[in-house]
Amino acid sequence: MSNIAASIITIGDELLIGQTIDTNSAWIAKQLNAQGIDLLRRVAVGDEKAAIVNALDQEISRASLVIITGGLGPTADDITKPLLLEYFGGKMRTDPRVLEHVMGIFAKRNRPVLERNVKQADVPDSCTVLFNRMGTAPGMWFEKDGKVIIALPGVPFEMVCIMEDEVLPRLLQRFSSDAIVHQSIITAGEGESFIAEKIQDLEEALPTHIKLAYLPGPGMVKLRLTGKGADAGVLSAEISIHQAAIAARLQDIVIALEDIPMEQILHRWFTSHDMRLGLAESCTGGCIAHHITQVPGSSAYFMGGIVCYNNAVKQQILGVKQQTLEQEGVISEAAVTEMAQGAIKALGVDYSLAVTGLLGPADDSEKVPNGTVWMAVASANEVQTKKFTFHYDRIRNKEIAVSMGMLMILKFIRGK
Repeated sequence: MSNIAASIITIGDELLIGQTIDTNSAWIAKQLNAQGIDLLRRVAVGDEKAAIVNALDQEISRASLVIITGGLGPTADDITKPLLLEYFGGKMRTDPRVLEHVMGIFAKRNRPVLERNVKQADVPDSCTVLFNRMGTAPGMWFEKDGKVIIALPGVPFEMVCIMEDEVLPRLLQRFSSDAIVHQSIITAGEGESFIAEKIQDLEEALPTHIKLAYLPGPGMVKLRLTGKGADAGVLSAEISIHQAAIAARLQDIVIALEDIPMEQILHRWFTSHDMRLGLAESCTGGCIAHHITQVPGSSAYFMGGIVCYNNAVKQQILGVKQQTLEQEGVISEAAVTEMAQGAIKALGVDYSLAVTGLLGPADDSEKVPNGTVWMAVASANEVQTKKFTFHYDRIRNKEIAVSMGMLMILKFIRGK
């Protein structure tokens, strides 16, 4: 069967009021896409029976595959399992494997088992049980009129576990579909309008089964080529030709030919060149270091960061001069230059990045406009500085500063 369409229903009042961010749908959608299954809709509903039934009726009428997350726990607001029993018919049965697993979990924790915990092993006999090795609530696989409906726990790591162990292998067997292949080109330094103008003829020459998407971010634009076809190998080779042509046209601004975060690009460069990096962060408060250390093995090149939020730390650890702070100000080219040079010495690294600024809200005591950020990247013999002016709220300004800081490092080291 080709052109499989799927819908995702997420259940929970906490999702509707914004108390919990729905990461499950994004993760599931990505896995389905990798299997060539098109996502038709994502729907969020509260813990209310009529709303869930209505969502099920609508999505089953549209899609061949419906995946539900949430509402399978042991508390009163977890109404999904009894609702699905009523919806698909049958009666409850106790699954012996699930019961043994539940009892084992509480025994290991030396905790008493409540009746509501035991009830987690009760499942409709109209479903196929999807074992949950990471928790007590099993997933359930139902079929109705040729459609597949899958119910999963809302706890993200439990959902991921069941998807990887049980659901994705079954979907591969159940559905055959056209392959979907993505290839990316990551650019930095120019906006999407400039890029679109530069590659207009290449984009217009793309065959109908290959699409180009522009995905802008802070200081960067990701170009994503997506193709659909019967043979993944043939399709990938075809897309690679178009990817190479676009990358060659944009060679001055291309920083990667795969969809990986900036911290991964930095990791590869520094480890392959056996160089070391250190940071001096003021207004970003250690966020750049957080991103860099998200990559396993980053300790091979990242020596550490100094969060010099207070001026005394800038002076005592980084050697920023009192005269510089008094005459130029803490948010200045002179101050950030001394911070970067001080980080080289204090951390014993080959390269450093320093950041100082005012992210907001406005402070009348400062002599610079809100959103002003100075950055400096340095080696032992050279310093490059840049002034930025961001125009958003404090959180968004910090996010942009983190991206621009890592981009500054990349441009500097590649210039070497």
